Amino acid sequence: MMKLNDLPVLDVIPEIKIALSEQYKAILIAPPGAGKTTAVPLKLLQEDWLAGKKIIMLEPRRLAARTAARRMAASLDEPVGQTVGYRMRFDTKVSANTKIEIVTEGVFQRMIVDDPELGGVGCVIFDEFHERSLDADFGLALTLDVMEALREDLRLLIMSATLDGPRVSAFLDEAPIIESKGRMHPVDIKYLPRNADQRIEDTMAGAIRKMLMEEEGSILAFLPGQAEIRRTAERLDGRLPDNVFVAPLFGAMDICDQDKAVEPPPSGQRKVVLATSLAESSITIDGVRIIIDSGLARLPSFEANLGISRLETKRASIASVTQRAGRAGRTAPGIAVRLWQEEQTAALPDFEQPEIMQTDLSALLLDCVSWGVSGPEALRFLDQPPKAHIDEARKLLIELGAIDPTGAITAKGKIIGALGLEPRLAAMIAAGTSRQDCECRSMLGLLMGERGLGGNDVDLAARFERVWRDNSTRARSAKQMAGNMAKKVEAVSNGGEVSVGLMLCDAFPDRLARRRDNRQGSYVLTNGRGVMIDETAALASHQFLVVTDLIGSAANARIVSAAAIEENEVTDFFADQISERDYFTFDKATSRLKGQRKRQLGAITLSAVPLTVEPGEATTDALVAAVRQYGLGILPWGKKSTELKARLAWLHAHQGDWPNMSDDALCDALEEWLAPFLAGKTRLTDLADNDIASGLMTLVPYQLHMQLDELAPTHYVVPTGSKIPLTYNADGAAPVLSVRVQELFGLATHPAICNGKVPLTIEMLSPAHRPIQLTQDLPGFWSGSWRDMRADMRGRYPRHEWPEDPAQAAPTRRAKPRK
Repeated sequence: MMKLNDLPVLDVIPEIKIALSEQYKAILIAPPGAGKTTAVPLKLLQEDWLAGKKIIMLEPRRLAARTAARRMAASLDEPVGQTVGYRMRFDTKVSANTKIEIVTEGVFQRMIVDDPELGGVGCVIFDEFHERSLDADFGLALTLDVMEALREDLRLLIMSATLDGPRVSAFLDEAPIIESKGRMHPVDIKYLPRNADQRIEDTMAGAIRKMLMEEEGSILAFLPGQAEIRRTAERLDGRLPDNVFVAPLFGAMDICDQDKAVEPPPSGQRKVVLATSLAESSITIDGVRIIIDSGLARLPSFEANLGISRLETKRASIASVTQRAGRAGRTAPGIAVRLWQEEQTAALPDFEQPEIMQTDLSALLLDCVSWGVSGPEALRFLDQPPKAHIDEARKLLIELGAIDPTGAITAKGKIIGALGLEPRLAAMIAAGTSRQDCECRSMLGLLMGERGLGGNDVDLAARFERVWRDNSTRARSAKQMAGNMAKKVEAVSNGGEVSVGLMLCDAFPDRLARRRDNRQGSYVLTNGRGVMIDETAALASHQFLVVTDLIGSAANARIVSAAAIEENEVTDFFADQISERDYFTFDKATSRLKGQRKRQLGAITLSAVPLTVEPGEATTDALVAAVRQYGLGILPWGKKSTELKARLAWLHAHQGDWPNMSDDALCDALEEWLAPFLAGKTRLTDLADNDIASGLMTLVPYQLHMQLDELAPTHYVVPTGSKIPLTYNADGAAPVLSVRVQELFGLATHPAICNGKVPLTIEMLSPAHRPIQLTQDLPGFWSGSWRDMRADMRGRYPRHEWPEDPAQAAPTRRAKPRK
């Protein structure tokens, strides 16, 4: 471990002191291993402007906060809790002598809300600010608000290894940027690309075995989540040298297990730390000189229209992979192995999208209202959150009763805010009916916010039961906190205990899910979204679940945590939201409607019974929906309606002011032209040809009705007096007149429609009604090509007239009479 006096960041301490003394704000950019977390707070303790006040330093994770406090205290030869202490949920070590207090970002948020003047605080340091958590962004916004309105003497320092310095400086009124070059040991970057069809665990396990054989030192391997860590560990089990052990490192682990992963390995041994992004920054894992990076990260994704947050596995940013590689060179020259093509690095995003841009903002909005402002737009944020997310958060808070429709905080909202949990969970606690019920709800809320508390089971009820039996320090602290939280709620009765699933309904009324028929592990939420759970999970046998957490893409979302709930509990809790409605569906095979009467809760069907199909508005709507689903082809088109559709389509293409007869346009307007003629009918086959034709005519403006036959006649009368039907094309091409050539004799002008403006395309037919010639110039044909055709036809059809001058011959429908 590098000694305090050897840390590279000491070279820029004078610049930091000057900036904070004169401009009150500063930005420090220092590479991993420079010592900024350990040295900077200690070197600021003697500054005059601190004047007996303490320094608050924010860390994004508890492990980083504890590790930093221990290293700083060790450099002073003191135990943690004296000059240097830390404060986090379930674990606090501070005293009256504490001058540097390291806190997690969420704890700082509560501190500043409870004490807006930050009494006794002289400097606030945001460490690893590049991670841009929601709590960090909000904490900075509140700090700036306090500095501008209440504490002009407060100092602010932003620290990071990978940060868009100029942008943050501009945001902080041109705060000076101080850079520590550091003395990083060289890191050799290597690439071992993963095959497209290979799972990341297989690639990672192979890379770990390879590097253990080729290099010295311990390994830190970055994987996106706990599941990938477990699967990688399984692939390494029994396949590593005797002096190598595996140490997982993720947020849901017990504190002691996290500490073991960070501590140096015993003499003569090497370790393989399988970690999430938890190990990216703020901590040094002793003995590590080899980094193996999957290039993946598990990041939040929020669907504002559904109010659902999920975690998705995505490519890590350049800032993130740079931080990871830096872990290899903190204590000695190292190697960073990347499991992707080198060319792909340039395609990575520069930074991860800030959490404020992609998460549920209900807690942020409630905290803003509690702070005394209408919303985030009233505070200074480096990135203003999306309006759609704020609107969804406001809607949820109103539903939870935390704010009223005007945006003012309610009495219940004050209780929710005081509980220190996200609004959904706090609302669940506030809904308790007795002190015991509130305490149970508080424990449930705590274990949902604390990864690993009560285990990592998908079934929250199992975790809930387990935590009450757990006698560990962490569990005892949680029980004590749950009791304190329960005291903040005024219980209104002495109601008995309720199930975990029913408690969760107060927090997640929109997350009830029902299993799909005959599909183990497949569920549908009340909002219609489908979700999955492992078929082998115990919860998969339950009909109803309350889902609290999801992972994966919207099309393939998997349940991470949930609890079962009984049907009678569902019907009682959601009684005022359950509706009964008649549904009719179209059976294409029989062309008939089938009816059901359904009891529904949102998109979930609770029960369904067969229903007799009777004419009415519902059946009409169902028939219209069937046509829209299966297309116009399922209608019983007849000759009249087919011809009319073609004529109108031709007029639309040719003149434009006639209705569009395309299938898409007609499907869009079914309610206008078809629905009235379906009234009183229960089958599409009940429609007559004339009904469809009449429906199409309702789309034609009244003033055009009289022009239809004039502009687009159904037939054309040829010289023999025959009424020959015309064929119309939807593309506006000339209509086609298919007629035997003998019936055109004596016609010296070309036939036309639309008041003589549109020449017809004549398809001349032989006496056997076979096409023999197309023309749009009949006089030219008589005087030209007729001679050759006459010679050919006379040989084939000698019993028919083939005059030399057809323009002067008499038309006929008959052959020459027998002699």
